[in-house]
Amino acid sequence: MSVRVLGIDPGLTRCGVGIVDVSSTRKATLVFVGVIRTPADMALEQRLLAIGTGIGNALDEFSPNAVALERVFAQHNLKTVMGTAQASGVAMHAAAARGLYVGLHTPSEVKAAVTGYGSADKKQVGTMVARILGLEEAPKPADAADALALAICHAWRSPLAAAAAGAPRLAPSRTVSIPRSGALTPAQEAWRLAEKSAGKRSLGS
Repeated sequence: MSVRVLGIDPGLTRCGVGIVDVSSTRKATLVFVGVIRTPADMALEQRLLAIGTGIGNALDEFSPNAVALERVFAQHNLKTVMGTAQASGVAMHAAAARGLYVGLHTPSEVKAAVTGYGSADKKQVGTMVARILGLEEAPKPADAADALALAICHAWRSPLAAAAAGAPRLAPSRTVSIPRSGALTPAQEAWRLAEKSAGKRSLGS
């Protein structure tokens, strides 16, 4: 049994998307990897639409149990951080619309989880991602490898990884219902129960 995670390295020009299956023994297997690209001269709303559509297609086709996203943090380049934040918002909306949990991870957390070193460079991250997934070479461009690293990091750090498939894989849904205030969707309820179960197992081990 395994848990399936969709990792997203958000960006307007290149948005990395990577999906992995991770077993209870922490063995990770590549399911899908790609990059959603939008031209800089395209209207912003159209770029965000293209990114949202691409992420939505991946969610519906591969039905991940959770989504891992890079946490947006302050950068010197305001334009870059704004684009990253906008792409992140689209990704979170697409996941939430399908009742999926979104885990946010800083770059240093991801690097430490994958390479053991929080200050690793992109080449080191790509090399370790390829080694973990049994690939001959690192996925390119770096955005693709980073997305896979996010997915691996989330699966390894999540209590659901210890419980393997403690959360049932959800069938894709193209219709979205808005729950009552305070109510959980069926998917959210499944994840809540799975996390509770995983926590009990951890305490009892």
